[in-house]
Amino acid sequence: AILCWLAILTTTGQSVAEVIQRHWQRFGRSYYQRYDYEELDSQRAKDMLDALEKKLPSLTGSSLAGSSVQLADNFSYTDPVDGTVSTRQGIRIVLADGSRLVTRLSGTGTEGATLRLYVECFRRDAVNDPIDRVLTPYVDVAIRLLDLPTYCGRDKATVIT
Repeated sequence: AILCWLAILTTTGQSVAEVIQRHWQRFGRSYYQRYDYEELDSQRAKDMLDALEKKLPSLTGSSLAGSSVQLADNFSYTDPVDGTVSTRQGIRIVLADGSRLVTRLSGTGTEGATLRLYVECFRRDAVNDPIDRVLTPYVDVAIRLLDLPTYCGRDKATVIT
């Protein structure tokens, strides 16, 4: 990958930032972040996701963050090699504009449960907008759908990556 970047920079005579800007202007930009809510009460966090899962059938076709919900499910993955099915991999909400919200509990925290919220949005325009400006409406929707303050007493992530 490094040699590829060096070849691109040498050939174009542009900086990395200039190459990226040109790419975004031509093809659009994907914004992505993960929000971790750590040390949640395990049972309350499980109850919260169970409640969200019960809402999923009514979400399809509704409007969220300026787009309509195309798909709302608890994601299952089928391994293309051996056909093994892994169920309940995360609650997924896919919007008509291609944006996605995925949330799941992770057992990797040191104490209690960790809720992971993955937020992704693709834009063809406004490619220079700050990531928080683009993703905040989606995060706000997720917090509201999860009812995170009620179940877990939180509305801010512990870690954002």
